[in-house]
Amino acid sequence: MRLSADEFNHAKQKRLTLLGMSGVGKTHLAKLLSKEDRYFHYSGDYRIGERYLNQAILNNIKAHARQDSWLKSLLDNQSISIQNNITFDNLSSVSAFLGKVGNPELGGLPIDEFVRRQALHRQAEVNTMLDVPKFIQKAQAQGVDNFINDAGGSLCELEDDKVYQLLSEHTIIIYIRASKINEETLIQRAQAQPKPLYYQATFLQQQLTHYLAENNFTYVAQIDPEAFVRWIFPRLLAHRKPKYEAIAQQYGYTIDSEDLYQCTHAAEVFQLIEGAMR
Repeated sequence: MRLSADEFNHAKQKRLTLLGMSGVGKTHLAKLLSKEDRYFHYSGDYRIGERYLNQAILNNIKAHARQDSWLKSLLDNQSISIQNNITFDNLSSVSAFLGKVGNPELGGLPIDEFVRRQALHRQAEVNTMLDVPKFIQKAQAQGVDNFINDAGGSLCELEDDKVYQLLSEHTIIIYIRASKINEETLIQRAQAQPKPLYYQATFLQQQLTHYLAENNFTYVAQIDPEAFVRWIFPRLLAHRKPKYEAIAQQYGYTIDSEDLYQCTHAAEVFQLIEGAMR
């Protein structure tokens, strides 16, 4: 949805899709707006785990539980059950399912299983974004006209014009561009706490090839999973930046993370967005 600054300013309904790396301020923006007005907050990562990966997550947990003969018998005779208690603020079950590639003895996943889970996540994210119009209607039915699609950092990796066009038709796409300082903070965070991430398939294969060569490894199973995540994250950041920028240039607008962090209330956020529209 392309609007002039004046059109956005006078729009009775504010419907946004937030684009950018995890940690650049998407949730901060959503919370600022929600403090002063009613917004339907649609979390892409929550929807992925709650709806489209829920059964795969449960199957994975049950498979681990069945490695214990005592738990296996209780599960098989339905004496106990397992639930995926995912929340907006706790997406650990999705991360645990995605996992990290590498040596199984160090908690890593074999490459074939890792790639399978990555593909499941990609399709789940596509389906989640295609659900946005349905949830806008759901919000309206609840009397809430304003809508925020808090999309995952890997939205740019989908490379699916159908998804981007649909989001553009129903929402205003706002790319939150990480400043140099913000990028350094994201990298430091990834070094300190390497977390499972989605990687576009070709990019992953290229980076695995480089990593194996740099470390004189023959097999992916030789990789320390956490060391690989620390190594790949700065490369992932550089890989995603032009993708975010291309989406914003064609379908939306760009604001800077440092400017967003200076905002303390909704009016300042709107001024920032309007500035990007001029």
